[in-house]
Amino acid sequence: MVSRKERLQRIWQQYDSSRDHKPSSMRQAVAWAVADGLLELPEVDPFDVLAELKTDSQGRRYRVNHAVRATKSGVQYTFWGVMGYAPHDHMEKAFAQRRELIVGENFQLKIDIDVYNDMNAGKHPPIQLVLNYSDDVAEREELMHMHYRRNVA
Repeated sequence: MVSRKERLQRIWQQYDSSRDHKPSSMRQAVAWAVADGLLELPEVDPFDVLAELKTDSQGRRYRVNHAVRATKSGVQYTFWGVMGYAPHDHMEKAFAQRRELIVGENFQLKIDIDVYNDMNAGKHPPIQLVLNYSDDVAEREELMHMHYRRNVA
């Protein structure tokens, strides 16, 4: 039996081949697959769309609702907590889980770049990856503060 992930990968490969491997968006691929009857769009569960954003008194946009995923008896549950009301341990777990997702994405990105660089050794300069985001975060913070000061003045 083919897993859902394998089925989606096959659909992507069909789409990609039909376009001669030209870059495109996932939206385009999904629209193509739905139009060809290869994929049905899932119903969106409103409980899974709880990442409401608010702005604090300093102009910072923040997520209000934070999820903690836990598995009990083989079933995965998602528990939502509202910032300012959720217990501290819930918020610690939510932040740690989000950080772990980011680490996983960075790890996969590094593997993808390493493989691409190996496949193209000698053809193109290797793509460099910087995983230290301190400067990027500081720059965005400064831009946010500048925007806030401009709008308050």
